[in-house]
Amino acid sequence: MLARISFSRAVLVAAAFALALPAGAQEGAPAPAPGIGEDAGAYLAARQAVIGSDFTAAARYYKRALAGDSDNPELMENLVLSQLSLGAIEEALPLVQRMEELGIPSQGAHMVVAGHLIASGDYDALVERSGREYGIGPLIDGLINAWAHMGAGSVAQALEQFDKVAKQKGLRGIALYHKAMALASVGDFEGAEALFSADEGALGQVSRRATMARAEILSQLERNEEALALIHDAFGRELDPALANLASRLESGEQVPFSHVRSVEDGMAEVFLTFAQALAGDTADAYTLIYARMAAFLRPGNVDALLMTADLLDRLGQYDLAEESFSRVPPDDPSHFAAELGRADSLRRADRLDEALDVLKALAERYPALGSVQSALGDLERRQENWEEAVAAYDRAITHTDEDSRDLWFLYYARGIAHERLKHWNEAEADFRHALELQPDQPQVLNYLGYSLVEQKEHLDEALEMIERAVEAEPESGYIVDSLGWALFRLGRYDESVGHMEKAVRLMPVDPVVNDHLGDVYWAVGRTREARFQWKRALSYYATASEEETSDSDIDPDRIRRKLEVGLDVVLAEEGAPPLHAGDRPGDVEPDESPSGGNSGDDTGNDGE
Repeated sequence: MLARISFSRAVLVAAAFALALPAGAQEGAPAPAPGIGEDAGAYLAARQAVIGSDFTAAARYYKRALAGDSDNPELMENLVLSQLSLGAIEEALPLVQRMEELGIPSQGAHMVVAGHLIASGDYDALVERSGREYGIGPLIDGLINAWAHMGAGSVAQALEQFDKVAKQKGLRGIALYHKAMALASVGDFEGAEALFSADEGALGQVSRRATMARAEILSQLERNEEALALIHDAFGRELDPALANLASRLESGEQVPFSHVRSVEDGMAEVFLTFAQALAGDTADAYTLIYARMAAFLRPGNVDALLMTADLLDRLGQYDLAEESFSRVPPDDPSHFAAELGRADSLRRADRLDEALDVLKALAERYPALGSVQSALGDLERRQENWEEAVAAYDRAITHTDEDSRDLWFLYYARGIAHERLKHWNEAEADFRHALELQPDQPQVLNYLGYSLVEQKEHLDEALEMIERAVEAEPESGYIVDSLGWALFRLGRYDESVGHMEKAVRLMPVDPVVNDHLGDVYWAVGRTREARFQWKRALSYYATASEEETSDSDIDPDRIRRKLEVGLDVVLAEEGAPPLHAGDRPGDVEPDESPSGGNSGDDTGNDGE
């Protein structure tokens, strides 16, 4: 497996581009800034849009506010940052040029100007702007300056600048990686490999891109066997299409061209992508997005930049923008499958489920032997309650997943769920048990199989032991604690069930199923007023839940309404089920209650017992 990036993330985060997010990005929108006056409405709308990561709306409202206060530095800065978040670099250029004319200091503006100069190949101007006055940040400035010297034809000065950055604490890895890319971009593969092979090859292990770049460099040196071994040592034998494509070409004896950084502009794009990848997870996604956007702007065909941009937008809830970015990965690129998987997920999150399903079906036809694609299709079919289609997809996923894969247990578990919903109990139980052979203490499987065995009234002692093990593994999981309480209820151990069900409701207070279960448990122990209170809560939460939350729910609102009318005993009798207690008379109702139930305004649900 690849090592973590070898340079210090803490140092990088502390010294990197201190770009401020648009005002209000991390807290509630405050009062308008001084001087905004009658344009306060647009200003506040822009800040609210930023809080929701809606960069399109933020840019629109900041433009409107700026129209009424054209020299306001805060509005200028926030509009530039919103445009950077959208990748609208050229659109931001006129405004940032005006900001520089007015002497307004802005790292975001300097970033846009630098991007424009890089895209236009004006490297001499970049070198001239390398002072602190036009800086983006000390680290990124150093790397851009080094690449600018390369573009201006001064390779010696460029290499000297890379070495200067490498001397900074914690930054040796990132500087030497870019130095190796610079050497390889001008055909000095021996020099690049010398950097990669030092320190037991540590530099080639800092990231997926670094490993693939070194493999290409080795191929250029006619060392394909070493390159192939490098790929398999880093990623194993189960390769995704992009890695498999590279490995196949190496295995065939092809001298694979060096593609990671083919020009100075590519090198500049690599600077921003490197920083985005290094900062991911350690800083706000909206902050990291700006780096990824700049990398994609400077090198539109950089698939890694496109995928990272899309992934960040997806995490920020901008699903339409994410889907657009995923769709920019060309169909003939080896990473197209990853882009389509991401696009389908963004469509799903945007509640465009039919479109997501169409994407995955097409992808499954194109990549029939790729287990991850078949698994994703199975997951969505299962979410849509297309159980037979889900089973078929999981069948294919299992066939094409390596037996040593850490994800294999989940495929059997998911297929078991689909079989169980189809009432194919023997197949479901076999899948669940096989999943436990692969992951003996997996709490999700223990919980689902144990719960199902209780429902089937089979192996009850084993079932309860499974659920108890699941609770021990995840004591704060409301679903699993609910399963234990419900299993005890189904076994007639009502008094023991109460405490577990009450804990489940504390863990998941607005879940309709858990509240419904607690109502049944309260009824079983004679706390009928509290039972009706819980059933009413269950109906209320069901009514306000999203379609996605209720689509796979076991709750039946009509049954709950019937329980409120006549009580659980009558409902069980109507269903032909045995009574809760031997000798019970169906329909017993406490004399001080009306048939519709209620809790006399006692919103604690406590009878004072």
